Amino acid sequence: MPDVLLALETSSPVCGVALTRLPTAEVVAQAELRIDKSHASHLLPLVEQVLRLSGNSLADVAAVALSAGPGSYTGLRIGAATAKGLCAALGVPLVAVSTLRVLACQTAAAVPDAATYRFCPLIDARRQEAFSGLFTAAGEELRPEAPVILTPEWLTDLLAGGPVVFSGSGAAKCRELLGSAEGAHYVPAVRVPAVATLAELAALSHRGGLFEDVAYYEPSYGKEVYVTVPKAAPAL
Repeated sequence: MPDVLLALETSSPVCGVALTRLPTAEVVAQAELRIDKSHASHLLPLVEQVLRLSGNSLADVAAVALSAGPGSYTGLRIGAATAKGLCAALGVPLVAVSTLRVLACQTAAAVPDAATYRFCPLIDARRQEAFSGLFTAAGEELRPEAPVILTPEWLTDLLAGGPVVFSGSGAAKCRELLGSAEGAHYVPAVRVPAVATLAELAALSHRGGLFEDVAYYEPSYGKEVYVTVPKAAPAL
């Protein structure tokens, strides 16, 4: 009987694959490549490698999970297409986990007395923008995920509710604005989501029956994608 969940992380520069045993959420195998723009060529070979080296096959996969974003538009599209294709071919459910929630739980696991803090993962969106969320140490959402413009006023308002731990690729911008402000803490080691944390959270969602519609699922891009049309070449 299929008893493993296959998790795919493609929302960041990391291309990651992990397997968890169901229903225990035990991570039994994982692999990550930190090669920029490598997802399209390396994701499926990583899946095959992790399955083979762990003594499993596609026939053992009971569900497929993916990092839902926000994050890299191209990476999210590759992850969604791969996950949906595997789900359709295997006839198994799809689980999606917020990338910001993954970062929050990953950060909480690295912080002593995590229950006394709130966690604000930030994904860099260039300039002074970031994708942000606010979570408890258990991954419960305290503020809706949204793109924000990082300003001293926004950060001061956030800290008014109590101490906050910042992490993710956009956390350095907060430190530049806040410095050593009271209540602001940083975990710079957590910059990108870990596929093992994704797999563990996805296993919990699977246990609760929180599945996506495979046919209509779309990643969470965080904001509209802007596409520019190249200028026409001048007539000769």
